[in-house]
Amino acid sequence: MKKRDLLSLQDLSRQEIRGILTLTRQLKQSQKLGATHRLLAGKTLAMVFEKPSLRTRVSFETGMIQLGGHAVFLGPAEIHLGVRESPADCARSLSRWVDIIVLRTFSQDILEEVARSATVPVINGLTDLFHPCQVLADCFTLLERKKTLDGLKVAFVGDGNNMAHSWMEAAEKLSFSFSLACPRGYEPSAEIARLAKERGARLLVTNDVAAAVQGADVIYTDVWTSMGQEEEAEARRNAFRGYQVHSGIVALAKPDVLVMHCLPAHRGEEITDEVLEGRHSIVFDQAENRLHLQKAIMVWALKEVKSKR
Repeated sequence: MKKRDLLSLQDLSRQEIRGILTLTRQLKQSQKLGATHRLLAGKTLAMVFEKPSLRTRVSFETGMIQLGGHAVFLGPAEIHLGVRESPADCARSLSRWVDIIVLRTFSQDILEEVARSATVPVINGLTDLFHPCQVLADCFTLLERKKTLDGLKVAFVGDGNNMAHSWMEAAEKLSFSFSLACPRGYEPSAEIARLAKERGARLLVTNDVAAAVQGADVIYTDVWTSMGQEEEAEARRNAFRGYQVHSGIVALAKPDVLVMHCLPAHRGEEITDEVLEGRHSIVFDQAENRLHLQKAIMVWALKEVKSKR
């Protein structure tokens, strides 16, 4: 079987996404019924993390254990890619010991270098450019609630960051539209947006929150200051002041709108407590589904996965 990497959603076909989402549902249902699924018994996952993590680390590590395998965590002190050891050398060494690598780092270029050098699958656990695992888990969460993604309008309010980029790629692969409201100067990558549109994505990038959110089925937000941007925090708070998701913004969307956030949340900044804890919020369903979705990704990377026809 050809080595399967997941560096961005461009690595997945529509058929593969359907297969992963179907397997996610099966794994979640079987776990809820108390069944075990040791699909990766004897396999080892290396978790190379150069950024802090709660959800990504715990969900991948727990997921591999539930699949019957073992996980090894390697933080910045152990690895320090490009300083203590080159990404290529690290990848080649790990490939001799483990069956799959999850890398959470800053640069997409480092991720791609690791993937080129590794002989085992490499999964993007987050870079500054993309966060595919999160968006796939979010799509699965929407399928649970809405039953279909076809025709949905997903509105993102906030920074044109890695989350926005992965949502654009998802909109290209799946049948929903994506609108992004962000301040001037914080737009997403023009190249990623252009390519997604050329491949059929229905996208709107605007500075007008109301235009983005009007009639939305989903409102999504993320922190205004991501990891590595701490020195910009005050400037970002000022720039994003009009981009908070509050009850007035929610009222512009459909009555049954779902509110999503990839967490961690800075309550009172990008989202109010009232909305985060309100009846529209499915934030902690998203968090749970990281576990089930990432289990499916690891199985996809190491085994054949049949898609739903």
